[in-house]
Amino acid sequence: MHTYLFTGFPGFIARNLVKGIIESPRHQVEAVYLLVLPSQKEHAEAEVTAIENIYPETAGRLHLVTGDITDPHLGLEKNISEYLASSVNFIFHLAALYDLAADAKAARKVNVTGTENVTRWTSKCTALIRYVYFSTAYVSGKREGLVLETELDAGQSFKNHYEQTKFEAEKIVEAHKGSIPITIIRPGIVRGHSVTGETIKFDGPYFILNMFDRLSFLPALPYLGAGEADGNFVPVDYVIQASVYLSTLPQASGNTFHLTDPSPLRMREIYRLLMEEYLGKKPAGTIPFKSATAFLHFRPLRQWLGIEREALDYLICRTNYDTSNTERALENSGIRFSSFQETLPAMVSFYKNHRKDPEKKVKIN
Repeated sequence: MHTYLFTGFPGFIARNLVKGIIESPRHQVEAVYLLVLPSQKEHAEAEVTAIENIYPETAGRLHLVTGDITDPHLGLEKNISEYLASSVNFIFHLAALYDLAADAKAARKVNVTGTENVTRWTSKCTALIRYVYFSTAYVSGKREGLVLETELDAGQSFKNHYEQTKFEAEKIVEAHKGSIPITIIRPGIVRGHSVTGETIKFDGPYFILNMFDRLSFLPALPYLGAGEADGNFVPVDYVIQASVYLSTLPQASGNTFHLTDPSPLRMREIYRLLMEEYLGKKPAGTIPFKSATAFLHFRPLRQWLGIEREALDYLICRTNYDTSNTERALENSGIRFSSFQETLPAMVSFYKNHRKDPEKKVKIN
C-alpha cells in the first residue's frame, strides 16, 4: 500500500490523475494527500466528495492539506511536513500557472519558485519511490524542427512567460535526476476526454471554437495564416493513462516523456476540421497571420472573440516533437493515442453543450 501527495488539485489534470491512480492495478492506495491553496479548499472539498461517491472504497483515504508551493516550507505545519516527508511514496507535482498571457513575475513565482520549493522538499522524503513532475512540451519555446525528449536547453527563446518559466522549472527538476527518482512528463496542449469530450475550461483549440461561435453569422470565414505548424492537442485521458503507467515503470525513472500527438495534423487542417464540425462549412480564403494578430491587439475585440492573442503564436511555430521514449515505454501497456479526427465529434459536442457555462470560459486579458 502506498501514500501519495499531489499538488495542483482540484485542477482538471490533477483531479483526473487521482481517479486514474485509484483505478490502476499498478497502484495500491493507502492514502492520498492533496496540497491545496486555502482559497481552493471549498472547491477541493466538493471534488473529494465527488471522487468518494464514485469510489466508495476511498472514503477516509483522501486528505486535503492546505498549503502554498510558493512558500519555502510549502505552507505546511512542521508536524504535517515531517509526517509526509517520512511516509509519502509518490509525489505528483502539477501545480503551475498555465495562463499564456501571465505576466513574468506571477509566472516565475508559481512555476519556478514553486517547483524549486517542491523539489527541495521532495529531496527530504525518505520513503519516496517516484517524483513525477508535469512540465510541458513547449519548454522548446521557439525552436523549430525536431525536438527530442532528451533535449532541454538549446539556447531557445520563448513565445511567452509561461513557456520560459516552465523551462526554468524543468531545469531545476532535471538537475536532481541523479539524487531523486524523477519522471518528467511533457504534455502537448491538453484537451477534453477522447470519449466524453469533458474539459473544465475552453482554452487551446477551444479558442478557435470560441471565435467560430462569435462569427457564425458571417457567410464565410477565412484561414488565419498558412497554418503550417503541427497541432499538438492531446486528450486528457491519454495523459492520465500514460502518466499513471510511467509513474511505476522502473525504466521511466530518470527519463523525460513527450505526451504529444505522434502523427499531428497541421494547424490549417485542424482549423478546417473544427469549422466543418462546428459550423458545417469550409474556410474561404486566407487572412495573413500578421493581420490576424494585429486585430487582436485590441483588448475588447479579443475578449469578444474569446481568444488570447498569445494562442495564435502556436499557429506558426513549426516544431516536431519526437516521441521515441514514450512509444518504447508504452509499447506493452495497451495505452493508445486517439487521433484528433477520432475524437473531434465528442470534443465539439461537449463544447456546444457547455459553451455558455461561465466556469468554462477563460478570462481574456
